[in-house]
Amino acid sequence: MSDERREGSAVVTDSAREYLTFTLGDEEYGIDILKVQEIRGYDAVTKIANSPDFIKGVINMRGTIVPIIDMRLKFHLGQVEYNDFTVVIILNISGRIVGVVVDGVSDVIALRGDQVRPAPEFGAVLDTAYIDGLATLDERMIIMVDIERLMTSQEMGLVDQPYLSMA
Repeated sequence: MSDERREGSAVVTDSAREYLTFTLGDEEYGIDILKVQEIRGYDAVTKIANSPDFIKGVINMRGTIVPIIDMRLKFHLGQVEYNDFTVVIILNISGRIVGVVVDGVSDVIALRGDQVRPAPEFGAVLDTAYIDGLATLDERMIIMVDIERLMTSQEMGLVDQPYLSMA
């Protein structure tokens, strides 16, 4: 009998999942590694009129038009000047390619389910709908982001919601 099973789109072995960690300011975040297609440096984007501030624009990546989201602006962490260290994580969410701008990529970590604690409830003060939980690894606190839920949210409008596209 195999120790491997599926949770969502992630393959879990011995109840550990792999996450790509990245930084935004002083905080570290983690996303499911299976959603990551590639990591690249920040390039100039083509701005789209009337788009929300956090959507920086689009890039043409090998013939595919990819929307670029600034995660600092999305999470209300203030603006930052892009430099040679600014990174774009290219994600594949429900068959749609989306890029997210982050300050830097840290590493790939494996976490067991018991290492991720539920996010505390903040009521209406803070929306934690996109936070899977908080993980502690050595002395690091990592905010685990449900990147698929974030990208398919109605406010983002970037990826079709599966239950809506079936109608």
